[in-house]
Amino acid sequence: MPEYEFRCMDCKRVVSFYLTIAEYESAAPACPHCGGAQLRRKIGRVRMARSEESRLETLSDPSSWGDVDENDPQSMARMMRRMSQETGEEMGPEFDDAVDRLEAGESPDEVENSIPALGGDGGSDDDDF
Repeated sequence: MPEYEFRCMDCKRVVSFYLTIAEYESAAPACPHCGGAQLRRKIGRVRMARSEESRLETLSDPSSWGDVDENDPQSMARMMRRMSQETGEEMGPEFDDAVDRLEAGESPDEVENSIPALGGDGGSDDDDF
């Protein structure tokens, strides 16, 4: 059953109702907070189902990345979060920690070197290979 959001024009609160399509067309819901009958429908967010191929195609096109500046840690963090959202996979706590630190303005080199799971040396000797 769809959820419909309305703004009460009397008390200005947003209220939600679960209504069938038939109920939506004929019902005259009232605000549960103030009893007002002057409700205006809000248009909610729209989600689109996309195939994995479509998401990966978007990631492979650098023009869809926006204004990524590889010298700006916050810009890199935004791109990394977007890539994570596009893949739809949980990247793990190390990823979240790295992105949080980039958003705070920390240097990508510092972040990489302090988290061994990301490919930095994390203080290990290069001679181990």
